[in-house]
Amino acid sequence: MAKVAFIGLGVMGFPMAGHLACEGHEVCVYNRTPGKTQLWEDEFAGESAATPREAALGAEFVMTCVGNDDDLRSVVLGPDGAFAGMAAGSVLVDHTTASANVARELALIAAEHELGFLDAPVSGGQAGAENGMLTVMVGGEEAFYKRAEPVIDAYAKMIKLMGPVGSGQLTKMVNQICIGGLVQGLAEALHFAQRAGLDGHAAMEVISKGAAQSWQLENRHQSMLAGKFDFGFAVDWMRKDLSILLDEARRNGAQLPVTALVDQFYAEVQGMGGGRWDTSSLIARLNQHS
Repeated sequence: MAKVAFIGLGVMGFPMAGHLACEGHEVCVYNRTPGKTQLWEDEFAGESAATPREAALGAEFVMTCVGNDDDLRSVVLGPDGAFAGMAAGSVLVDHTTASANVARELALIAAEHELGFLDAPVSGGQAGAENGMLTVMVGGEEAFYKRAEPVIDAYAKMIKLMGPVGSGQLTKMVNQICIGGLVQGLAEALHFAQRAGLDGHAAMEVISKGAAQSWQLENRHQSMLAGKFDFGFAVDWMRKDLSILLDEARRNGAQLPVTALVDQFYAEVQGMGGGRWDTSSLIARLNQHS
């Protein structure tokens, strides 16, 4: 069992920190809005701190799960940041979906303070976090990874070291490229089935047993057909992720025409007032145009 700080109690961080506490780790949490902190303390055994620095004092591992690059810098750097409270030899594990550049930047600063750093974005959504079944893709030094892996295991079904710092974030970008294309394909398939006069549910039941099977098909076709999107991974978050990966693609020369098009489609969904809808809401723009 380890002494762990968890910074960021959003829809992902809240249950992830909870799993650590339930596993018996000594957990201290920090969140920018104190209300979430109190709710967490009411539900789980642990403590809270007023600043990231205070949460990190004495911790062997500090987990962060916040919104974006700037949010990450705000809780890690500066006199009240996590780095200021961490002792030499401790490890920061960042679960934020952020850029590979910020991972490399923070890893260099961590090394100057004799700290370890792992970029470890997750996939599996809110349900995966709540059920402790996340996929965690990690970048960093193997020695730090081996120390952190048993702790991360509290909320993971799959953990893999992908390479040096930044590799976790790059792998998450691969994940989001796949999801964008899959959801758009599923949206078009359901839209076509409806326009062709087919029972969409029956069509999905049949093709889910063949080569078209996917997690998105299994878990999203019913709510897509019902036009229900008030759950899951928000369009606003997906556009943030797509912006990061399209910027990376411009740097490395990768050609992502479908992903760029899906990003435009998500912009249309935002224009429809669907910024907080689940990413499966791509079907809403098709139905609107029909």
